[in-house]
Amino acid sequence: MRRPTPDPVGPGQESVWSYPRPPAIVPCAHRVRVVHGGVTVVDTTAALKVCETSQLPAYYLPPADVRTDLFSRAPGRSLCEWKGVATYWTIAVPGQPAIEAVAWSYEDPTPAFEAIRGHLALYAGRVDECWVGDDRVEPNPGDFYGGWWTPDIVGPFKGVPGSTYW
Repeated sequence: MRRPTPDPVGPGQESVWSYPRPPAIVPCAHRVRVVHGGVTVVDTTAALKVCETSQLPAYYLPPADVRTDLFSRAPGRSLCEWKGVATYWTIAVPGQPAIEAVAWSYEDPTPAFEAIRGHLALYAGRVDECWVGDDRVEPNPGDFYGGWWTPDIVGPFKGVPGSTYW
């Protein structure tokens, strides 16, 4: 299948089609927050973005800035050709139903991705709010990729209908 035509890039925007393959780890220049059930479960200025061609960035959040007491291991694992084997996590905020596989991490990543060891990445569509700076995140289209869509990112993105073989 041929590569789609990238959307136009405006001032202050970046295209997922300019991201590298294999992916790159980029420090996030903004405060990142995640809120669920009225509880701030992540608040960090040390997030790392993993940027890969055609995909929205995934934000990896350092455990020191995560309410890890609210997370427990979920069943299942998956394999990323670049990062290694992913572990999944369930969140249980008091007064809210638990959400299984809301997040993933790499507990023993490949050497090129050592920087994200133990960091959590969350599916934005499975929690109430995710923020990058002052921008509320839109979840990645589809249910496979966990990228976060902010106004400064243009696509088209992996995950939309018809993107399976990009």
